[in-house]
Amino acid sequence: MAPVEVLLANPRGFCAGVERAIDIVERALEQIGAPIYVRHEIVHNTAVVADLRAKGAVFVEELDEIPAGATVIFSAHGVSKAVRADAEGRGLKVFDATCPLVTKVHVEVAKMLREGYDIVMIGHRGHPEAEGTMGQATQGMHLVETLADVARLEVRAGAKLAYVTQTTLSVDDARAIVAALKVRYPQIRGPKRDDICYATQNRQDAVKFMTPQCDVVIVVGSPNSSNSNRLREVAENMGTDAHMVDSAADLRAQWVAGRRRVGVSAGASAPEVLVQEVVARLRELGAASVRQLDGITEGVVFTLPRELARR
Repeated sequence: MAPVEVLLANPRGFCAGVERAIDIVERALEQIGAPIYVRHEIVHNTAVVADLRAKGAVFVEELDEIPAGATVIFSAHGVSKAVRADAEGRGLKVFDATCPLVTKVHVEVAKMLREGYDIVMIGHRGHPEAEGTMGQATQGMHLVETLADVARLEVRAGAKLAYVTQTTLSVDDARAIVAALKVRYPQIRGPKRDDICYATQNRQDAVKFMTPQCDVVIVVGSPNSSNSNRLREVAENMGTDAHMVDSAADLRAQWVAGRRRVGVSAGASAPEVLVQEVVARLRELGAASVRQLDGITEGVVFTLPRELARR
């Protein structure tokens, strides 16, 4: 029987926006002290949220759960203009951990609206990033998630149209939806640069490179992580069994039984320690070797709010 090999996708795990968001919470706790309130999960990862909660972060869904005058951090996914106004009205001290690449989309939306465009947002209904982007305006915004949504889309007669996308979409799915929009609305305008973030693109490309070499793919990520779910879908769409695990405890022996090569990747909000715990579990299940694949080296770093920069 041939030995089982584990292949590690590269890059995988934390992106610069996630690192920045976590750093903002940790530094606020250090410099201001607990409790620090965080609106929504700072990033979509169970272990990260649990670790920050243990350090004194209090996660809330709505601002009315926060005492007046307290400190609140907006999550990496971004917030609507109404949430910002509400925070100001409540006298809350705000640190904004919105990923700069999400902020870029918000800036694009504002510019397009000023130029008289209605905007089609390609994104997942109910996802906080989509809600935040849609909330950059009270009218002229349309959300589409599927090709069927494009077919049903109704816009003002004669309206100029532009589109933006959620940063964590499947590159292939987004491309198909953009193509459908262009068929229905040939004059629709896109962003100057693709909105899908570098980390989402790189991790999907890494899984596409890894998957043909594997019998099964394991993606480390929490169930509510959009980009982690997309990684699993990428592998599945290439015809390979794929599973997503929040931690090593979720890994089922039958998934890898009889497989010769097991691929492992991780969503942009999943810490590397969880990947290594999954690898250790795979060794317990018979993996004899672990090999990291070649891939892009990411050197992106986002600056912190000035007040939280270490002196």
